[in-house]
Amino acid sequence: LSGDPGAPTAPAAPEQAAQPVRPPQPAPPARSARPAASRVRRVLPWLFALVLVLPLLGGVAVPPTATHADDLAAAIARQKNITARIAAQKAEIARLNAQQASLNSAISDTNDALGAVNANLTTVRAKIASLGDQIAQVQATYRDLVAQLAQLDSELADLEQLQEEKQQELSQRKAILAGRLRAAYQTDRTSLLETILSSGSFADAMTTLGYLIDFGDQDKKLALQIQQDQQTLATVQQTVSDTRAQTDALRIETANQKRQLDGRLVVQTSAKQRLASLQAETSRQLAIQKSNYAKLARNKAAAQKAMEYSVAAERALQRQIASIIARQRQLGNIPSRYNGTLTWPMVGSVTQEFGCTGVVWEPPQGSCAHYHNGIDLAAPMYTPVRAAGDGRVVFAGPNPYDPYPKAWIVIVAHSGALQTWYAHLDNGSHSITVSAGQWVTKGQIIGYEGMTGRTTGPHLHFMVELNGAFVNPRFFM
Repeated sequence: LSGDPGAPTAPAAPEQAAQPVRPPQPAPPARSARPAASRVRRVLPWLFALVLVLPLLGGVAVPPTATHADDLAAAIARQKNITARIAAQKAEIARLNAQQASLNSAISDTNDALGAVNANLTTVRAKIASLGDQIAQVQATYRDLVAQLAQLDSELADLEQLQEEKQQELSQRKAILAGRLRAAYQTDRTSLLETILSSGSFADAMTTLGYLIDFGDQDKKLALQIQQDQQTLATVQQTVSDTRAQTDALRIETANQKRQLDGRLVVQTSAKQRLASLQAETSRQLAIQKSNYAKLARNKAAAQKAMEYSVAAERALQRQIASIIARQRQLGNIPSRYNGTLTWPMVGSVTQEFGCTGVVWEPPQGSCAHYHNGIDLAAPMYTPVRAAGDGRVVFAGPNPYDPYPKAWIVIVAHSGALQTWYAHLDNGSHSITVSAGQWVTKGQIIGYEGMTGRTTGPHLHFMVELNGAFVNPRFFM
């Protein structure tokens, strides 16, 4: 094309005389510029519209995909769940520590009961049974703690696997995005303006632009996915770190609890063995007494009569002692009150406790078919017997009201209302060492264990009288 097709054509010049032939001249520069200017004029209207639309299309943020949003939400929920479980485990450890402290106190009480002079076997058995129950509770709590630790270890393994998977996904997406960015900037391609200007129509330009926007959207989605993957991975990493720290702490605490529990089981075993030893010795002493009583019981009538004599003799001596104490108080030899506690007069096996008993040679009293008004302590013959507290000796020697054989007794008045009785003392080579009217101090030897009177074996019959009635000596120890 040359010139403007719409311009008028110039008229032909008249023929001239022949002229010399001239060489052809180059085309004027305006011939190539005019078509380009024409294309610009055609493109400018829709290019202007495209400039308005492009920022709107390019600026639309692509929302994150639902899958990645769900991954992040799941990771956060898992983190909260593990945090709650760890808090519950800490509370469980605190509960176990409290149980261990209570168990330690129970062990101390049991050892005190076992180590006490003349241990009450009934009390010791009850304490050991209670100790076993508490140990069972601690064991149950400990097993729960071990199970929780195993669950946390399993959870930690799953979390570490999830962490590795998320790290791989993130690395893959980063590699893809990096490759696409390198391809975009390293490839020598036509600029966007050149691409638009070279389009044959507005529709072609929009199609080309759509392709470019699609590639941009994909890159933007990938970048947002990477951002979400980083958030998810950070949450998983934090959960893994917290869980690992807590499992390590829980493992140390569990091992500590196991050591404590093992120690308590050893103590429990030892307590059971000591109880068994006490029970065996008590049974042995009681068997001796039963054997001797069986010999006496062959003549039931004589045995019954002897029991009645013994009770009558004791009551007669009790009345006599009351009269002596009344006179001694008037003389100021016996205090009106006793301030203090009593101690055991002798160390030995308790073959009979105070109160209702199954021992058939004891007399009836109240609702009890057989009643024991003191505590029997069995030990090797001639074991020293000591005063249970400070006081005045009001009687020392054989009971004058007893038929043969007479029991040798020491009675100490600690006050006008409180007296202690020590019966079946030896009257031979290790006879009574005090006399009536003598003041004695707590722990002073007053005699030795024997088997005088109607006794089935060597032992001390220890009684406490308060306001004229015999009461349980353990109340004063």
